[in-house]
Amino acid sequence: MQQVPETKRHISVRTASAFVVASMIGTGVFTSLGFQLVELQAVFPLLMLWVIGGVVALLGALTYSELAAALPRSGGEYHLLSRIMHPAIGFVGGLVSATVGFSAPAVLAAMALGSYLAAVFHSLEPKWVAMLCILSFHALHGQKLHWGKMFQDWSTLVKVGLILFFIAAGLLISNGQTISLLPQAGDGQLLRSSGFAVSLVWVSYAYTGWNSTVYIAGEVLQPKRNIPRSILLSTIFVMVLYVLLNFVFLYTTPKTAMVGEIEIGYIAGQYIFGAAGAKIFALGISILLVSTVSSFVYIGPRIMQTMGQDYSYIGFLSKTNDQGIPVNAFLLQLLICLAFIFSSSFEQVLLYAGIVLIFTTTITTAAVFVLRYKEPDLPRPYKTWGYPWTPLIFIIVNLWILYYTFLERTLESVIGMGIIAVSLGLWYLGKQYEHKRQGSIS
Repeated sequence: MQQVPETKRHISVRTASAFVVASMIGTGVFTSLGFQLVELQAVFPLLMLWVIGGVVALLGALTYSELAAALPRSGGEYHLLSRIMHPAIGFVGGLVSATVGFSAPAVLAAMALGSYLAAVFHSLEPKWVAMLCILSFHALHGQKLHWGKMFQDWSTLVKVGLILFFIAAGLLISNGQTISLLPQAGDGQLLRSSGFAVSLVWVSYAYTGWNSTVYIAGEVLQPKRNIPRSILLSTIFVMVLYVLLNFVFLYTTPKTAMVGEIEIGYIAGQYIFGAAGAKIFALGISILLVSTVSSFVYIGPRIMQTMGQDYSYIGFLSKTNDQGIPVNAFLLQLLICLAFIFSSSFEQVLLYAGIVLIFTTTITTAAVFVLRYKEPDLPRPYKTWGYPWTPLIFIIVNLWILYYTFLERTLESVIGMGIIAVSLGLWYLGKQYEHKRQGSIS
């Protein structure tokens, strides 16, 4: 395992936290309520989705913090699963993270940005806006570290400010919807329903990014202290914002106006600010989504870079410029993003990403049991609070979500598992190639 010298580390806890917050707050919270309303109409279960999703993300964050602090190298699930379980499992986790885990969310945020801008400027084509956004951030982060980090810090600050302003404005309107935060008759049954479980896929996707720091662990200053801090504090902060934001959506806007819609923020903005004000706020949400695209574009190639360092047949992905930026990995991610933009719908990409990410984070969380068994004396600067219940509950809830998702969304689930199977096949073919190459050399 390659160790990263402290002198090569350049990301502070502030910037690491900015990546986590920027990755989490983006497409999901401003788009998923419309899909959830197709399955659920009751207010209490809808808000409980975000509470449960936040608690599950926090349980995962607590577990990942132990793994990342004990094994602080960039690469995320790839590094952790390769090191703890098996190189094949790590390769699958890495390939899935690099493609579906970061390329797909970057595309989703860019497509949502295009939809919000098109709501204001009707002549714009969302897919071309998404393409321009993706190209711009690959150019920014693929060239200079300083400007990319500065943009991430400030754009995340603007993002949080816009959301707090939106929440305050929504809570202050005088003609809100009549809703009750208390459970009503039948809500208990809804909480146990397949519709609730499938809706948690949207919520789980909205919380995607709580583990962002582990993908850039090799670049974080004082990683054993700052990785857990950036993950835990950011996850708690975002969970509070999400619950408040969705309450504002439901309080200000009739549910019938949001069912099946993507631009939830724009629709709610019409009821809070009026038609003209909603257009201005839609531009604000577009700025907010820019930060999300930026964070995903920055992180994804770091996984490919780490994989390229370990496997000779994809060694070209580890090539860096004079600033240590993995240029070939950025180029590959760009091609993957463009393929997503022009081949799939927003909902399809979201479901593929949500299902596969739930699977990989569940496997990685289970790795904490394996590591404690195999290496009980390994130095652990941070230990998971509530172990073993914390990772166990995370695993059980995610398996419950996956079970109902397979029942309700079979095609998308099969495709998601197909991505995992293809990744495993690529690892096997790569190992065969390495063996043949080594045999011909000897």
